Amino acid sequence: MNIGEKNKLGADVLAPQIELHAIETCMAQAYPDEYTIIGQKRAQSAIDFALGMDLPGYNIYVMGEPALGRFTMVQEKLAAQSRSKQTPPDWLYLNNFDEHRQPSAIFMAAGEGKLFCDDIDSLIDEILDTFPAAFDNPNYQRQKKAIDSSFNEKYDEALEIVEKIANQNNVALFEESGVISFAPVIEGKQLDDAEFASLDDEQKQFFYDVISRLENALNEALIELPRWKRESSEKLRELKQKTVEAAIKPLLKDLEHKYTSHLGIVKYLKELKAELIDAVLEWLGEESDDNNKEDLDKRAMLTEYIAPNIIVSHKEEGAPVVYEPNPTFGNIFGKVEYTSQSGSIVTSFRSIQSGALHRANGGYLVMDAEKLMSNSQVWDALKLSLKSKQIKTDLAAQDSSVGASFTLKPQLIPLNVKIILLGSRDLYYVMQEYDDEFNELFRVLADFDYHIPATDKYQFQLISRVQKYATDTLDMTLSSDAFAALLRFSHRQAEHQRKLSARFADVIELTNEAAFFAKQDGDNTIAASHIDEALAGKQYRTGQISESFMTEIKEGHVLIQTEGTQVGCVNGLTVLHIGDTSFGTPARITATVYAGSDGIVDIERESDLGKSIHSKGVMLLTGYLGNKYAQDFALTLSANIAIEQSYGSIDGDSASLAELCALVSAITRLPINQGIALTGSINQHGEVQAIGGVNEKIEGFFKLCQMRGLSGEQGVIIPKSNVHNLVLNAQVVDAVAKGQFTIYAVDKVDQAFEILLNKSAGELSAKGTYGKDTIHDLALRRLSHFAEVINGGVEE
Repeated sequence: MNIGEKNKLGADVLAPQIELHAIETCMAQAYPDEYTIIGQKRAQSAIDFALGMDLPGYNIYVMGEPALGRFTMVQEKLAAQSRSKQTPPDWLYLNNFDEHRQPSAIFMAAGEGKLFCDDIDSLIDEILDTFPAAFDNPNYQRQKKAIDSSFNEKYDEALEIVEKIANQNNVALFEESGVISFAPVIEGKQLDDAEFASLDDEQKQFFYDVISRLENALNEALIELPRWKRESSEKLRELKQKTVEAAIKPLLKDLEHKYTSHLGIVKYLKELKAELIDAVLEWLGEESDDNNKEDLDKRAMLTEYIAPNIIVSHKEEGAPVVYEPNPTFGNIFGKVEYTSQSGSIVTSFRSIQSGALHRANGGYLVMDAEKLMSNSQVWDALKLSLKSKQIKTDLAAQDSSVGASFTLKPQLIPLNVKIILLGSRDLYYVMQEYDDEFNELFRVLADFDYHIPATDKYQFQLISRVQKYATDTLDMTLSSDAFAALLRFSHRQAEHQRKLSARFADVIELTNEAAFFAKQDGDNTIAASHIDEALAGKQYRTGQISESFMTEIKEGHVLIQTEGTQVGCVNGLTVLHIGDTSFGTPARITATVYAGSDGIVDIERESDLGKSIHSKGVMLLTGYLGNKYAQDFALTLSANIAIEQSYGSIDGDSASLAELCALVSAITRLPINQGIALTGSINQHGEVQAIGGVNEKIEGFFKLCQMRGLSGEQGVIIPKSNVHNLVLNAQVVDAVAKGQFTIYAVDKVDQAFEILLNKSAGELSAKGTYGKDTIHDLALRRLSHFAEVINGGVEE
């Protein structure tokens, strides 16, 4: 048997085997409604458990990456759960007439809050219709006239006494514009100023004395005038109050009777009665002008003063389910709006706006964890609200521009809500470590897996979901081979032959793009060719960078050999991740060895390009060489290992197998077949371990070989433990089937040595030696020679 023959993989194991018959069977069955969620049994169980626990602290952290169906599952679970829950009450804020800065909160049965507001609006309309027209009532006018007459009688009686004295002293009393004056009278004629000036001094003095006495008498007579006016005003005010109260009483009586079972409303209506009397007397008195514009202002004033502010009202039955995409302080806890009046910032209880906690109270609130926790003030306030079971509001702290202006302190509303946070795995563990209250408040973890088993059940669910989506949304159907292509795509996303990707959104996205190409062809059925066309289109749109790499290799800017042999030089396989694009590209790894005591020098690490994991992989090489060869002498050598033409940071240990092969080639001076590239991680005992991105790595090297022309001698070496991760494209599978390209799977470094160096690795005998001229024998002798050179030099 040729070297490496037993490690060759057949074309049948390079991709999952998908049976069209099974797909056609799935397509023929009816779509079950319960299969809206594919897989994720662990997460479903956690969510069901948390939703069934009504105790405090059993909020949910849904952990996983986007596009795994987290939001869809949560939405569907909450929708089903909420229908079985009682509809929470409506919450309203009412004016606190005793302290306007502290509005009162009341709750009403779902839907009643809107009815109560409508009733108050109707009350305002009735008040505007009643006043000031109520003051035109004949009874009111009669009583008002009687009050005015009583005052006038007292006033007239007082004037008559003074006027009688004046007449006896030839002085006339007259009143003009509310001012009482006296004028001399001679021979029945009232003197004017000119005539009075013509009198002699004795007459003038006489009238001065008389008028002075009359003024004193007038003051004596009218000394009770302020009391008369006060009594008259009080009687008139009492009359107006009684008139307003009599008119308002029947209006409020109907409301009191309607809401007699709601103590909070009854209390508010009783307080409102006294406030309405004062408001009507101030704004709707009998002297008010019936101008339309003023009526609008009066209505606005009454509405602002007495109308309730509905914070939250529920129309649908069941518990509310609220998703807050932008969890800022105001969006979660509510806010107060401010207006400017005469240069001052003012507000009122009707300017209080609800937040997500108000709307979700009694139900469920879904938020993105990263957005929520990016603001420590919001996160701390949420924790405080959950612990105190009240919706905390620090309204003054929401907007520093408000300063010391008028602020509100609304009565706190009790909180009963279950929080569902959608977040990443890293954030969950960070919060567990650094926030002691996190575990106390979020006791349930719903962990979404990246993969789902590729069982018949889940394949049927995926096919059914896509089939329903294509019918309902795209108005198209899919052929069985199109479903096979979608399943291969899902396997490729999962990088596993026995698993499907949990990122169902990617499958829907590919279906949408395939539908575009199908419509261009005038087809109502999506075929496999349309799926392939969509994949090729996406590859073309995002493949500029990968094509640039291949062009540089083709033009010789990047030195990569795909044929011939060379000592100390091997083609490693790497994966580059740029944005949402990943592609494989070969990298030339070289090693040089000479007598010395520097050990194995990682040039990437020394140049600060190699990251910690890559450096660890290189360090393992020393452990392997020492364990394998240096049992009877000191491992003494100087070696340099580098990934050629690499100018960016490098991480990962998947190149350690290739680096070891290059190093052994340099030690033994055996040339490496440049037509074979390899990838894999090793341990100190020479076992080959699995790596990631195996499909991209194979396809990247295959694409280069195909570009230069397949010779049939080219191939790649991968870890045997990665065989089940192979989901290669059709071009690679066909090339392997035709013998144009070879894929080897190894689990020991010896197998890779033999394939690359085309020589037996050698077995360790009982005497501690290897077969003559085997790879290990050559390595052992060369390393022993280095030790002798170094030790001899020291002795000399």
